[in-house]
Amino acid sequence: MKYQCEMIQDLLPLYKDGVCSDSSRQIVEEHLQECPACTKFLEELKDTVIDEVMVRERENVIQSQSKFFKRKSALNGSIIAGIFAIPTLVCLIVNLASGHALSWFFIVLAAMLVPTSLFVVPLMVPQNKMFLTMTTFTASLMVLLAVVCVYTKGQWFFIAASSVLFGLSVCFMPFIANRRPVNAYLGNCKGLVTMAVYTVTFFLMMICIGLSVGAARFFPLAMSISIPLVAMVWIVFLIIRYLPCNGLIKTGIIFIILSLFAYFGSKAIVFLAMRSIGSNGVVVYSEPTIGFVACGVVIGIIFAVIGLFVGKKEKKND
Repeated sequence: MKYQCEMIQDLLPLYKDGVCSDSSRQIVEEHLQECPACTKFLEELKDTVIDEVMVRERENVIQSQSKFFKRKSALNGSIIAGIFAIPTLVCLIVNLASGHALSWFFIVLAAMLVPTSLFVVPLMVPQNKMFLTMTTFTASLMVLLAVVCVYTKGQWFFIAASSVLFGLSVCFMPFIANRRPVNAYLGNCKGLVTMAVYTVTFFLMMICIGLSVGAARFFPLAMSISIPLVAMVWIVFLIIRYLPCNGLIKTGIIFIILSLFAYFGSKAIVFLAMRSIGSNGVVVYSEPTIGFVACGVVIGIIFAVIGLFVGKKEKKND
């Protein structure tokens, strides 16, 4: 034989997968016609039974480990739920023994739902832990606020609930939008949906405050201040998210817009506020100076110019 079996057997895996060169393939085929040992070795390489068994074994191990950790998490969740149930049961007994007819016990029960949603739910649910945890946490807070409001005979539930919703959306909506199952539905619209949730919950909070205050001038005054500011936040977001240029140019444009808004926008807001409260009202505010505005515009122009040069340089390098 022209070539040694050791060298041919080194080439056989490449030959089997069809990734060797034409000259190597020709050498291997000529050698196989003369060497039964290498031919048998090639047949063994083609036998995929062992590979399939190994894959199945690996999948079985992964599944068994996954089931083990799920059972362990469920057990831990059950233990924690049992621990939370102990003070709840004690409060129930004390409440009944003191003759209060399950009055403040419902506050304790609603309060225990809050830590339960944060500690038990992540351990008990098999998937979508972030989404389900935040959903149950929000719901438990709403229940707690409602129970306390009913027990104290208050009229503040909608103000508190809307404020809590707005605060939670600001803190956690970006995380929820990027986790399953929400991210699968939002696609590339995560930023837009997050901003929409911010806007809706903010104005919902303002509406609840206005309805609770009951002042006839609240809505004109609140909207004259809120709408321009919310619009400014939307403009900045759209520039950052969708303007097709580099970060330095975006920074420069935002500097210019914010500087101009600080001067002209504040004047517009004060004008609208004065109209909403009438001629007898007084609005006290600190107006930005022309120098401050000019400084911001100059800084923005510098960033934009640097961004243009950087962009041209990057295009040349490409």
